[in-house]
Amino acid sequence: MRIPKRVAVIGAGSMGSQAMWRLAARGAEVIGYDRYAPGHDRGAAGGESRIFRAAHLGEPGYIPLLRLGDGLWEQLQAETGRSLRRRSGCLVMGETVSPAMRQLLSSSATHRLEHEVLDREELARRYPQHHLPDGHTAVLDRMGAVIRPEASIQAAAAHAEQLGARLHRYTPVREIAPVAGGGVDIVTDQGTDHVDTAVVTVGPWVNTLLPDLPRSVDVRRVVCSWHLPTRHDWFADGAPPFVRATPHDCFGIPSPDGMSVKLGLSFARHLPVPEPERLDRTVRRPEELGIFREFIAELMPDLNPDPIRMSAYMEGYTDSGNPLVGHLPGEDDIIVMAGFSGSGFKISPAMGEIAADLALDGTTDHPIDFLAPAGVGAA
Repeated sequence: MRIPKRVAVIGAGSMGSQAMWRLAARGAEVIGYDRYAPGHDRGAAGGESRIFRAAHLGEPGYIPLLRLGDGLWEQLQAETGRSLRRRSGCLVMGETVSPAMRQLLSSSATHRLEHEVLDREELARRYPQHHLPDGHTAVLDRMGAVIRPEASIQAAAAHAEQLGARLHRYTPVREIAPVAGGGVDIVTDQGTDHVDTAVVTVGPWVNTLLPDLPRSVDVRRVVCSWHLPTRHDWFADGAPPFVRATPHDCFGIPSPDGMSVKLGLSFARHLPVPEPERLDRTVRRPEELGIFREFIAELMPDLNPDPIRMSAYMEGYTDSGNPLVGHLPGEDDIIVMAGFSGSGFKISPAMGEIAADLALDGTTDHPIDFLAPAGVGAA
């Protein structure tokens, strides 16, 4: 009889909860650790909603991973009986001649994604909530959806536990120590566990836990703002989430309760976070509200510029915008997944599957070479 491989998953958030699920589903003995508990509001998954979209503004290598993730999102919903994602389509808008929009249109055609190009008149007819400046194009990605992040994390972690995984909540990992001859020791305040392999998915805490990581992750403070529409029909026809490419670089998601619209900004407007435990969670008004008000006035004039809520979270970014995914250099038994640059949640089930491949088989057939920056390679 084959002895199950013993795998630690450190950080049961966006990626870790999915890794626990996929590992447990494949028969591994899974031990999870989280400094808080699944679905907490201290990391990158807060705010009640995230966007799933297949139409990608950057690296086209993400598209196969998005297809993989799309199927796994459906599988997770079916296995848990939870409503975690609502298919709605997603609008992506930007300057027609910009490299990002040209890349999106090219990759959408190449990969035969179900999409539709909307000119200014057609957008105004179908989605009057949005103003499209001259020289801009809108693309409706029909695979787009709204994800409920906290519910998804809790569902994946709970399902992993149902499949036999053990999760240590409110248990920070202090050290990940490779052992001569193979395996890894996981050190917490409660003691030390020995495992065959460790999957490190600690988000903004990766620099603290793995200080020798060849490429550090730039941790940033992310502010989101929620606004009520001033027209009663703003949500008519299932108003989809939207992304505004350069020069605006912002996004918006109708809230799951159909009452407000969540707005967020791009990396350039996020302040650095020196230490994750010292995140400044106080949003200062009107200073930090100003850019939201500007975008509302120009692009979404039927939203009330005065928010009903503003909140701060954390995300990790890399120089390339591509995450660090693969084995820690020189350590075959430690796998790192970090620095998803604000766009990783939609592919988190795919990353969970890939983590299971790397932990159990040492390699994966899924195309992740472009996610292996210098210093951190996929096996």
